[in-house]
Amino acid sequence: MPTADGVIENREDGSTVIHFERRLAHPVERVWEAITDPDQVIRWWGELSADFRQGGDFTLRWLNGNSSGWRGKLTEYDPPRVLETSGLWGSEAEAWGENNATLRLELTPDGDGTVLRFTNTLTQMPDEYRTKTVAGWHWHLDALAGVLDGAPDRSLQDVEGWTPIHDLYVQQYA
Repeated sequence: MPTADGVIENREDGSTVIHFERRLAHPVERVWEAITDPDQVIRWWGELSADFRQGGDFTLRWLNGNSSGWRGKLTEYDPPRVLETSGLWGSEAEAWGENNATLRLELTPDGDGTVLRFTNTLTQMPDEYRTKTVAGWHWHLDALAGVLDGAPDRSLQDVEGWTPIHDLYVQQYA
């Protein structure tokens, strides 16, 4: 049974910040590879196309059939420590505003493992998406841990197992 370890912070300016902190039992270099190599990213997140440099393009397409995704620029790129991209989020992105979100993945060595600090900041997000978004990130971060641990790839098309995770966040944030 998963634990709802994601935190939703609603700020006074109307923005929403989703935080996760996870310890992964792999060195920073291995985790960095899993979050930047398109052949590995497709196993836990989606189809990635990126120009890995400060200001480079960063595009991710989810594979769940709804044409949703992410497109933006790398606003901070410090291998193998920080990957941050700002841009448009989701199929509803244009309705929510230009450059409506930032994704930040920060890696810190922790003994023989790594602490991953994940932050998703959204300038606007309709209430009905809050628990869905945090549950989605939870699911993807679980899938990342599985890829690192050598588990079989999860299906990124039907997101099996997402509903029980979402239910936990609905209970926590209802």
